[in-house]
Amino acid sequence: MRKLKLQMQVSINGFVAGTAGEMDWMEWNWDDELNKYVADLTATVDTIIMGRKLAEGFIPYWVAIAANVDDPQNADGKLMTNTPKIVFSHSLQKSLWENTRLATASLSEQIARLKNEAGKDIIVYGGANFVAGLIEQNLIDEYHLFISPVAIDKGMTIFNSKTNVKLIKTTAFDCGIVVLHYECIRK
Repeated sequence: MRKLKLQMQVSINGFVAGTAGEMDWMEWNWDDELNKYVADLTATVDTIIMGRKLAEGFIPYWVAIAANVDDPQNADGKLMTNTPKIVFSHSLQKSLWENTRLATASLSEQIARLKNEAGKDIIVYGGANFVAGLIEQNLIDEYHLFISPVAIDKGMTIFNSKTNVKLIKTTAFDCGIVVLHYECIRK
């Protein structure tokens, strides 16, 4: 069965965005080792899922990078653009983006269906509400939490319910980010 993996940057006090969605506190000066970690993680997946709000910025951003051969992240842009994406939305009637389809079933039904399909694992990139919904329904199998070296005073969290996890690995990077890799414990 395929796994659903979360990759998300988090402040040291557990926020994924400011109260109005601000992400200006996130660390983006990643070193080569952290970039390799992400490359290794994304090499194990063949599907990206996300909510509509994130998709509206995420997909056009990576399409633009993939189109710019001079951009140092061009290969990453091509990977993100070429990887099939599923966007969960209550308001969209059709996909606005190439290589992207809309989820038509409920969150739990769609994830169960995806996990049972043949293929590599699935990765979720999402906003706080979308990811919190996945966590509340116990749908995430692995957490890759990128802890930024900053605390913010108020913000959005993804953990609104009890979540049992087992620490698999901790990796510190020179840029200041520490990645905590957890597996979900289902009781």
